[in-house]
Amino acid sequence: MKKYFSSYWIKSAFYTILQRFSMTLLGFISYLILIRSLSTAEMGAWAIFLAVTSIFEISKTNLLKNAHIRFVSIQEDHTVKASIASSAFLINAAMNIAVIILIIFGADWLGRVFNSVNDLPDMLRWFIPGLLGMIIFSHLEAIQQSFLDFKGPFAGNFVRQLLFFSAVCAHAIWKIPFSLKHLAMYQSISIWIGTGVLFLSSRKYLLYKFNYTKQWLKEIVQYGGFIFSSGFVGQLFANIDQLMTATFLRASDVAYYNAAGRINQVIDIPSYAASDIMFPKVAQASQGEENGDRKVRYLYERMVAVLLSFTIPAAIFVIIFPHFVITIIAGSNEYAPAALILQIYMVMGIMRPMQNQSANLLNSIGRPGLCLLINAVSLVVNLGINYACLVHFGFYGAAIGTLITCIVGSIAWYIIMKKLIGANMKSIFVYMIDVYKLIYTKGMGLFQKVVLKKDNAGS
Repeated sequence: MKKYFSSYWIKSAFYTILQRFSMTLLGFISYLILIRSLSTAEMGAWAIFLAVTSIFEISKTNLLKNAHIRFVSIQEDHTVKASIASSAFLINAAMNIAVIILIIFGADWLGRVFNSVNDLPDMLRWFIPGLLGMIIFSHLEAIQQSFLDFKGPFAGNFVRQLLFFSAVCAHAIWKIPFSLKHLAMYQSISIWIGTGVLFLSSRKYLLYKFNYTKQWLKEIVQYGGFIFSSGFVGQLFANIDQLMTATFLRASDVAYYNAAGRINQVIDIPSYAASDIMFPKVAQASQGEENGDRKVRYLYERMVAVLLSFTIPAAIFVIIFPHFVITIIAGSNEYAPAALILQIYMVMGIMRPMQNQSANLLNSIGRPGLCLLINAVSLVVNLGINYACLVHFGFYGAAIGTLITCIVGSIAWYIIMKKLIGANMKSIFVYMIDVYKLIYTKGMGLFQKVVLKKDNAGS
């Protein structure tokens, strides 16, 4: 089994996890500054803006990146690869332009829906240049990952996040008052500069040919359409607690959910990084006639086991000390009501690696329709349960409703994986024990070397 974890895994894991970690870390530090500088109402509006924009950005990127990677990774003809890339770019541009039109005519309506009339519309309009930049940014990112190159995407995303982080720090250092629309503008500027970095690292893969074909447009839409819809539903599901809280309660209440969510993102770093790494490998393994199912099952079980090995201890710590963690993050007791939300999120965080990898696996083996169906049913169920819980429990209703849906969804995902690829929870636990044994062995070896070095120095 060691042959499956070649140098590809080492290099791709290094850059992908580093990208996820650096983006989350810089975003987290930026958040620490903003939460100490903005009111809860402003933090709530900023959280809604990020939720709305990320739902589209991540869903669209998953559509094009996954379709691009899947089709290019199994092609040898460079002319065909160029046709795939050109067709993906055309769809990419059309989708972003459609969203820009929606913002121009519908930003005020969104502000009313989410009880943020004074802030959300202006932020969305200032983000229009960023949406134009994302057309090129996401295209170049998909091209590099289709060639199993994760170094360039890391550099582009790192620069993008670093520039926004620097702008926030500049406001804090020179005590310049924060403006929400300026934060949206900084997002747009950082996207364009990050795109420039991506272009420099993408040049060796670019053929500079725009020869889209109707056939590949159709192929990408048929395959990617399911992934986009599934990704859109999945992202809506991930943010539904904040969006429903803003709609049925107050936008300022979203600030508490966002505080807990930011901590939860740190726990999710390995899970999302693993999805990026595993997708092309599972896509290739599923194409093999010999032992294809066995390879796919092994990759799935092993990855889930590795993720749970790190997620469970971190989640348990936060569950035991939620007030301590939330106070450290917010810098005051003002966000103490978010402690229970944080505990609930951590319980869901333990279940999320299996769900994320299951959805990613369905997409990579060419079953995006099934993934869409599962996510759509989960969303509908979550909407109903969240509404009932919001009415019954009030402020904590969305968190409780999402937890109930997550538990039911985890059971459903496991049953589907067991039936589809023969996934076995016992195997996952065995692999988890292997991970802990490896960590213990390496740790003891390092400890003995340190002790021996001290003894030799003393003698």
